[in-house]
This record gives sequence, C-alpha cells and structure tokens, in this order.
Amino acid sequence: MYDIVINNGRYFDGSPAPSGIKHLAIEGGNIVRIDDFPIDTSLAKRVIDAKGLWIMPGFIDTHTHYDAELLVSPGLTESLRHGVTTVMVGSCSLSMVCCEPEDASDIFTRVETVPREKVLPILQKTMSWRTPAQWVEHVSQLPLGPNLISMLGHSDLRTGVMGLSRATNPTISPSEQELAQMEALLKEAFDAGFVGLSTMRLKWDKVDGDREWSKSLPGTYASWREVARLNRLVRQYRRVHQGAPDAATPLQVTQYMRECLGWLRAPLKTTLISQMDLKGSVYLRFLTKVVSVVTNLLKGDFRWQLIPTPFKVYADGIDVVLFEEFKAGELALDLRDEVERNALLQDEGYRRQFRQFYGEKLSPRVWQRDFGDAKIVDCPDPSLIGKNFEEIANARNVHVVDLFLDLVVTYGKKLRWYTVIGNHRPEVLKKLVRDKRALISFSDAGAHIRNMAFYNLPLRLLQLVKQANDTGKNVMTLEQAVWRVTGDQADWFGIDAGYIKKGNRADIAILDPAQLSQDLEQVHWAEMQNFDLQRLVNRNSGLIKYVLVNGKIAVDNEYIVPEIGEQTGFGQFLQAHT
Repeated sequence: MYDIVINNGRYFDGSPAPSGIKHLAIEGGNIVRIDDFPIDTSLAKRVIDAKGLWIMPGFIDTHTHYDAELLVSPGLTESLRHGVTTVMVGSCSLSMVCCEPEDASDIFTRVETVPREKVLPILQKTMSWRTPAQWVEHVSQLPLGPNLISMLGHSDLRTGVMGLSRATNPTISPSEQELAQMEALLKEAFDAGFVGLSTMRLKWDKVDGDREWSKSLPGTYASWREVARLNRLVRQYRRVHQGAPDAATPLQVTQYMRECLGWLRAPLKTTLISQMDLKGSVYLRFLTKVVSVVTNLLKGDFRWQLIPTPFKVYADGIDVVLFEEFKAGELALDLRDEVERNALLQDEGYRRQFRQFYGEKLSPRVWQRDFGDAKIVDCPDPSLIGKNFEEIANARNVHVVDLFLDLVVTYGKKLRWYTVIGNHRPEVLKKLVRDKRALISFSDAGAHIRNMAFYNLPLRLLQLVKQANDTGKNVMTLEQAVWRVTGDQADWFGIDAGYIKKGNRADIAILDPAQLSQDLEQVHWAEMQNFDLQRLVNRNSGLIKYVLVNGKIAVDNEYIVPEIGEQTGFGQFLQAHT
C-alpha cells in the first residue's frame, strides 16, 4: 500500500523542464513513483484527484523573520497555507542563536515591529542555548510545520560575543580574541548546517529596550575588515552572504561587489536587499542592474532579492520605518513618550525641518516624499477615510506636512494609512522578474505585523506570469516561474528541497490555477497564534488545495490539519550541503 496517491494533476518537477499530466505515489515520506498513467487507487491509503490542478514542489521562502514565532508556534501556518514548505530565518543580521534573551529581543523587536512585551517573555522562557549547534538541537525537537533553514545573523553573533553595549559603541572595536570567537561560532554554525551569514549596514534599523534604545543595529558598527574576515569562512564553506547596504550611501554596494568577485578564488555567493522599482529613486533600479551585470561578468555569484509585487506599506500615525531615513522622522521615532512626541510634532522649528526634507527630491531615498500618494484607511474621523493627505490639506488650505503632523497629534496611531513605494509599474516589474539573476525573495513573513503582508509571495509571481502569458505578453514559462520559487532557490542555497523526483522527500503544493485570478494583494486581520495579537495576513480562498510536508498532508482541502504545530514528523531542520 502507498500512503498517498495523487492522480491526474499537471506536474511541475521544480526545474524549467516542460510540465505535463502525471501521477504520483508517496510512501514513507518520499516520492516512490511518478507515472504517465493513473495509479491504481486501491493501492493507496489516501487518494487525491488533482484533475485540473497543478502539482508542484512546496515553495521555498528565503527571507522571513519567524525567529521568535517558531519557538511558540512552530506550525508557522501563515506560510504553510500558501504552499510554502521551507522557510529561512536569521535574515538581516537578526538570528536568535548567540545572544542572551534580552539582547536577542532588543535587536529584533523594533526593527521587525513585533512588540517587545510579547517577544522578550518568550525568549526568557525558552532560550536554553547560546551556540549554533545547541540552537539546531532545540529547533529539531519542535513540531515544525514547514521545513526550516537558517542564516547566522551578524548582529546576533557580534552581540553574543561583545555584549550589546560594546557591540553598539562606535568607539569600540572587537579584540583579536573576540574576532576569533566570532569565527569559531560561525564555523560551528556552518558545521551544523546553517546556509550562510546575514549582515546589515542600513543605519535606520534600531535597537529596542531601555539600555541601548535607538542605536543602530550592532552589525552596522562593524568595520568592513570585520565583515570581510567572516566572509572568508562563508567562502570556504561555499555558503551565502546576505546583506543590506545603507540606502543613504548607495555606492557602499561596491564593498559587496569586491567581496563577491571570484578572481583566483571561488566567488562569494552574495544576495542583497533589495532590487525595486522605487517611485522616489528611479535611478536606483538602473544602479542595481549595473551592479548585478558587472559583478557576475567579473566571475561573481551575485543576486538581488526581488519581491514580484507592488510594495505596499501601512503605517499607524508616524510609526513607520520609512521615516527613519531622514532626521526629522528619526527624531520623532526616537521618542517613546506620546506627550513628548506630540510636543515635538507641534514645534515650528521641527516642522520647518520636516518640510525641508519633504521638499528635497534629489537625495537618495526610499519613500517618495509624496503625501498625495498616501491614502487614509482608518481614522476616528470617518470623513477622512479613503482620501489622501494632499486632498485634505488643499481643502483646508494648509501645507500637507502640517496637515499630516496635525492629524498625528490629534489621532496618534488611530490614523492608519498606506502608500506604495515601489514596483508600481507592471511592465517594469515584469522586466525585473525576468532577470534570472534576481532572487525571488524578501517576503518578510513574520515581521512588520501591522505594516506588510507578503506571505503568499510565490503565488504572486505565478499570478504575474500566468496573467501576462494569458494575454500573449510572455514573461517566462510557467515552468520557469515555478522553478524560480522552488528548485532555483534550493540549488543556490544548497539544500535538499525544491524538486519532485523519485526518491525525494515529498514536499508538495497542489493548487487550483483558476483561482490565480483573485486579488492576491488583499490583506486581512488574523490572530498571531500565542502572541495575543492581530496581524496583517493574506487569505486566498480556493487557491492552495493541499500541502504535503515530508509526505504528510499538512493542508487538506484548504484546511490546516490539527496536528500541525502539535506533532513532529512534518517539517525538519534542513542542513546546507557541505
């Protein structure tokens, strides 16, 4: 008897090879049979008729921030329900492996906008490890939903060795002994199967807590010499360096380019955050393209992370990370006391500074500095809902910056609005995703719980490609699109996943292609399990029918099975290839 037989589906094996109708049998967690003819259903304990459906490898999400969530809600159902069967943690220099609990919380919570009062107690209760090998031992015992892979975060590593205060002190450099200790921990991580090292140079990502409040992340204080020293191990183990240049100094990317080159040595696999068609800095798209082409021509192995959908960001009042990129916004976000913050926002000198920034159009920026392109979605004054700030300012005959600050003072976080900062032009986005050197990634699943929701990121790529192809404007084949979020990711990060082949572990997503016509950008509020919070998520009814992890049904006819997060045997920690 087979455990599961899947008949009559359109089969994508995870490579760019042509798809076709196939029939699969699964036994003992593995794919044991792939046939051109239907398999006798009497030989199966469970049969799935996939007629009209697509059978494909489970998607791989290589940029999430589930580091805290997986400790108490290891089912990670928000990704699983969208066909994701492997997730990566430890991105943006923010793993939770080497630090003390309070340090791990403080470098994570403000950056990823998950409340400190929720995360810190979880870490204080669960963290019994201080090394990569111990962390792997712990997560391997959790009842994971999807499979798990991990980066080791540089801010985590640096803080674990130096302590948070020293690691965020710009006058202190690590001693030779401390650098050697960082190298030893990184080596241990790679021996334990971590896929790479993540770093951060972006200054606007800030520390939480009462001790080092509002300092930049520890990794931003490291010299490039320190980063390059750690990169020698990354190169030696053929692992991946994930980085984020400082948006205010775009030419900093040349440091990553130099490290990546493979002259007289193996190239350093490097992926940076991120490539985007920004409204506010159109030239950055051309710069990122040049960087990718030149670095790979010079024997590098370089890939920008690219999100294949418009980048929509929500904000509550003035609380949005985009405002960290200019001094006036940074000053306001540094104040936690609402009375102090409101006094600052009403100060005329402060407002002049904000208006001055708002009027600048040439300096490097992520936010397009256009309140006319920001729509209010919730407010105690219902007459404002659905309008942009410029409309309201014009009606009241005030400067739009003054109008925005007045509304923030009046309504605080009850003023909810959104803006699309990039990937807004469909034809440009299609050109970006067509580049095979782009890495389809950067969902940020598990983070920014009130600001962003890209849990269904792989599905958005499939939708973009299918809709373009249906109108005769081919972007790539459907097989190539599936490969970009399955086999391509697995091969580049060096993990055993991403393919449906005989003998492989059965990580499979089965979807109804007719449902790709629905609005995949739509957001909903749902419970963040075991956090007593509501967060933005995606819900795509009828699209993902079944998900299998390790040969076990995790999503059954659209429903998460009750065993997810309660029983082991589904996801597992996947080690990178040595």
